[in-house]
Amino acid sequence: MTQSESINSMMTIIMLLLGLVLGGLIAFLASKKMTAEPPVVTESSHTIAESMRKVFKVVSAEGHFNEIYNYEETTKLFNFIPSKKKALVIVQAKILVGYDFEKFQWEVDEQNRKVKLLNFPAPEILSTETDYKYYNIEEQFFNLFSKEDLAKIQQNGKRQVIEAAKKSHLPEVAAEQMRTLLTELLAGKNFFLENAGAISESKKFIDYQPSDKLIS
Repeated sequence: MTQSESINSMMTIIMLLLGLVLGGLIAFLASKKMTAEPPVVTESSHTIAESMRKVFKVVSAEGHFNEIYNYEETTKLFNFIPSKKKALVIVQAKILVGYDFEKFQWEVDEQNRKVKLLNFPAPEILSTETDYKYYNIEEQFFNLFSKEDLAKIQQNGKRQVIEAAKKSHLPEVAAEQMRTLLTELLAGKNFFLENAGAISESKKFIDYQPSDKLIS
């Protein structure tokens, strides 16, 4: 064997050894990655109860609404270059309507087994659950949607749904359901509801007291 052939053989052996070492290293790293432990996630939360009080509110109707809300805003850069941003939002809402029994006023006639309603409140929107889906959002580099813009869109979309609920048959359904409920409850005690029509009249004055101020 010549010196050149000997050198080539040595180089071949060295390359084979390096290949084995490199292959083993890759296999080791791959096995470590496959058997690696999942990441450790640490979470913490703090809940503070601000206030609690007893209430007697009864839900007598539930409505589901879909509102298409279109938002568009145009500004002028440097007072002459128009810049526009717009969004189409689908507002899906579940609205619960009922009555606050703390506002009821009635007069009981034990002798004649009658109950007369002196003041019957308007049905109220007791709860709104909303979900927002954004479509066709268009904005320009110098006129982007901010967090305040998105909050305004959601609040205004919610306002539209509430107005639609107030104009729908939901208050009428709530009033009729409450009239039936009170009539049957009193009948179970051998009492008669004298002026049940006051309940039906109350549907014309649906009320809503939002927990958060709507953005105009």
